[in-house]
Amino acid sequence: MDASTARKYPPFFLHLLGWSFLALFLMWQPLSWQIQFPVTFWVKQAVLFTLLIGTFYLNYYFWFPQYLAKNRYSRFILLNLVSVIMLAVIIEQVKIAINHGEQMDRAFKTAREANGAKKPQERLDYFSLMTALLIIGISTSVAAVKDAQRDKHYRENLEKEKINSELSFLKAQINPHFFFNTLNNIYALTVIDVEAAREALHKLSRMMRYVLYETQHGTVLLSQEIAFAQDYIQLMQLRLTDKVTVHLDPPSPLHDVSIAPMLFLPFIENAFKHGVSAVQPSRIDIQIRQDKHKIHVEVKNTLFTDKRAILDESNGIGLVNTQRRLDLLYPGKYQLEVNENKEGKEFEVHLELETA
Repeated sequence: MDASTARKYPPFFLHLLGWSFLALFLMWQPLSWQIQFPVTFWVKQAVLFTLLIGTFYLNYYFWFPQYLAKNRYSRFILLNLVSVIMLAVIIEQVKIAINHGEQMDRAFKTAREANGAKKPQERLDYFSLMTALLIIGISTSVAAVKDAQRDKHYRENLEKEKINSELSFLKAQINPHFFFNTLNNIYALTVIDVEAAREALHKLSRMMRYVLYETQHGTVLLSQEIAFAQDYIQLMQLRLTDKVTVHLDPPSPLHDVSIAPMLFLPFIENAFKHGVSAVQPSRIDIQIRQDKHKIHVEVKNTLFTDKRAILDESNGIGLVNTQRRLDLLYPGKYQLEVNENKEGKEFEVHLELETA
């Protein structure tokens, strides 16, 4: 049984159960009168039962969605009143056609002579109308609940599509930003060392395969993300001078968990972009730790007074989008701290991420 079929069956059985109770009620109520009913009575009850079902679904499928759901209250009330009146008229015409009144008089006369039973004339006159109004009320309630559930499901799908669309857009911004910087590095290497440039292109192609194929599933393993970061660091080190020290400390032991792809790269990329100098000593420290269901990522780099490393700078598009991705993918499950220590000449980014 597929999912769509499974969703259809519960309402069907609920409706069937409801009509079963109504049928029992239409049978039990007259049986309390302690008389022998003629066949015409049961014919009339069968017609009433059929008309009540028709009234329920007429309101459920037409009057409610076309009028009440669109705030056209007066027409909704008028049409349901017409439905009730038509039901009463049809029942009276059926009673006349099958000579129901005369048959019932004979039945009550026999019962009166036998046990003194009295004919509840008024009860018979208003029973159909009251039952019809009750059915309309139930139909309206059921339709309102279904309409609310449908609206909720529609809003949830719309929000999900919006989030997926925004995540795709943000990811598309991050990736070209990274490749643009990396290609610039390779271009610079072609002037200095052709062999190093060839090695850089090989690493870049491996990283592109990761981005284009591995990250399309929505999540990647932590080990894959760390390997990608290591490739990126090795690629960047090809053009760094001896004055730059880069250290990556992965978790040990490493317990693989699924995370969103390309989360660590903007922090590391930002460190290389703003924490490296060709003439002054500089250092980049990257630590990735695991604590039960949490991942801690800490990136520290040397802070130079002539460079800016603030998250909302226009040239830090990767960091801005990463924070937005975290808001969408891990709402309430992450903490991102950015500290700029001018006295210690150090810029630090700390990310704490819950993976469970």
